[in-house]
Amino acid sequence: MKFGEKLRDLRKKNGLTQAELAEKAGISLRTVNYYESGTTYPKNREIYTTLANILDVDVNYLRNEGDEFIARASERYGYRGAKQAEELVAEIGGLFAGGELSESDKDAVMQALQQAYWDAKKENKKYTPKKYRKDSD
Repeated sequence: MKFGEKLRDLRKKNGLTQAELAEKAGISLRTVNYYESGTTYPKNREIYTTLANILDVDVNYLRNEGDEFIARASERYGYRGAKQAEELVAEIGGLFAGGELSESDKDAVMQALQQAYWDAKKENKKYTPKKYRKDSD
């Protein structure tokens, strides 16, 4: 389940409207709407903690490596980068389905594949159109 789906489900279970959650979290209603629709993810890691406290869940439930990876890819490489990252996360998730890897092994594989993505993007930077390139390294 993606961050936005988790957020929406938890908000509803806690009997909160989007506006109420936004006010409690100190963010805009539009931001909550964007989070829930999957349009954006929190760029500031503290937002995950704030939302987790309001919704009475462990912050790690809301925050996962796949969501953060997609958000970072979007920041660095725009829409195309985000779509590529989403596809990679989906494919990686498929690899784990029904498997017997421990959670720590799954995390290690996910991190290794994400690093391979960043390395490939960095290596192929010269082929990326300038409007998608962000030199944040």
